[in-house]
Amino acid sequence: MPFRDLREFIRHLEAHGQLKRISASVSRDLEITEITSRVSKGPREHNKALLFEHVEGFDIPLAINLFGSEWRMAAALGVENLEALNHRLAKLLDFRMPDGVGSVVARGMDVLAALKSVGVGPSVSRSGPCQQVVVTGNPNVNMLPVLQCWPDDGGRFITLMQVITRDSESGARNVGMYRLQLLDDRRLAMHWQRHKGGAEHERRACAAAQRIPAAAVLGGDPASMWAASAPLPPDIDEYLLAGWLRGKPVQFVQCVSQPLQVPAQAEFILEGYVDPQDQVSEGLFGDHTGYYTPVESFPAFHLTAITHRRDPIYPSTVVGIPPMEDTFMGLATERLFLPLLRIFLPEVIDYHMPPEGVFHNLVIVKIRKRYPGHARKVMYGIWGLGLLMLAKAIVVVDEWVDIHDPAQVAWQALGNVDWKRDALLVEGPVDHLDHAASAHSFGGKIGIDATAKGPEDGHPRGWPEVARMSAEIERLVDEKWEEYDLG
Repeated sequence: MPFRDLREFIRHLEAHGQLKRISASVSRDLEITEITSRVSKGPREHNKALLFEHVEGFDIPLAINLFGSEWRMAAALGVENLEALNHRLAKLLDFRMPDGVGSVVARGMDVLAALKSVGVGPSVSRSGPCQQVVVTGNPNVNMLPVLQCWPDDGGRFITLMQVITRDSESGARNVGMYRLQLLDDRRLAMHWQRHKGGAEHERRACAAAQRIPAAAVLGGDPASMWAASAPLPPDIDEYLLAGWLRGKPVQFVQCVSQPLQVPAQAEFILEGYVDPQDQVSEGLFGDHTGYYTPVESFPAFHLTAITHRRDPIYPSTVVGIPPMEDTFMGLATERLFLPLLRIFLPEVIDYHMPPEGVFHNLVIVKIRKRYPGHARKVMYGIWGLGLLMLAKAIVVVDEWVDIHDPAQVAWQALGNVDWKRDALLVEGPVDHLDHAASAHSFGGKIGIDATAKGPEDGHPRGWPEVARMSAEIERLVDEKWEEYDLG
């Protein structure tokens, strides 16, 4: 069954020993970050979601590291493990000819279930828990225990939220996980990177000299919280994805001061508008790259109302040198989107974006190689797919390589290449946060063909076989292992 809201998810985590309540008084300035960072990077058995019950100066508890393990991330999305996301979507996207009536019926049931989960239209209620308390006269964002995460941060930042905007031309909703820097009681800096949907809404609104109605949602059901980070194609509603993951549509209410609908089960809603003409300085910010993102100009978000539950919980996250909570949010994205990648590149067996590569900065791809240049075809294909266009390094290996084993990948990527022949250097768009690029959001990228080569690849010398033990001897040693008494 889907989780109804954040507090139901928290109860589930606590019942399974995955949540730690902290009753000690803590400061929102740096102390919570240091605690969370140690928990994220510590032993697995101590890596739990944290609920700080006494944040100094506030009577609002703060929840963090909710998605900070594979188990918790899978639970949030309603699956036993994250690999199940791949299989579940692959089953829905199976375009092969049905094999008999039973197959047709089974697929029809899958499609009907998917349609039922997303609904035939937005499910809007007249009221919801997120509007139990309404503040419109003089809303003050400083009522929230917003964190200062790192010592040189330019201020306090709201992080784990769903920012809702609508396209001024089509009316399509976009939901993004951006950040907001507090400037004063009612004015915040909206950091949305230039490749994201919110920034596109800003460009269109700026051309039309319009403000952008916006809402920052904190909390709600965990699938919706995560879906805001999903790199969906333009104009595909992230709440449709959340509904499919939950098996149940997201319930909405109408904002009290803006022409938007927001999740009814949220903890807080910050209503307002983004003014493209009001550009402000945002940053520094200790980012998921592990470095401070420099000060840049972004539009201001003007607060017009705050609505919230009675006795609300403030959800937050901290990013920094991996591994942190966003490692597992990114892993969920990787597993879910594999079937979509394979629609366009069917030769891809699997891919992996290790956290050390800061998500799409390093993409390791396993393929069924069939012809000369096949690895390069895959590289160019990935650089043409959505936000994978930002991939800074792509390493392509053969189908027998375990791409989730860093040692195997390094062995292949370093020992299977002639750097003059097998390294492809190109220029193109890179991550907005890439501090190493020679220009903002534009720089060099590399593709490495670490597959075995033959004469057709321009390698006339022949390719050696991998030195492996015979299966017969492996079985013999398995059977006699206890006799060796090796401990």
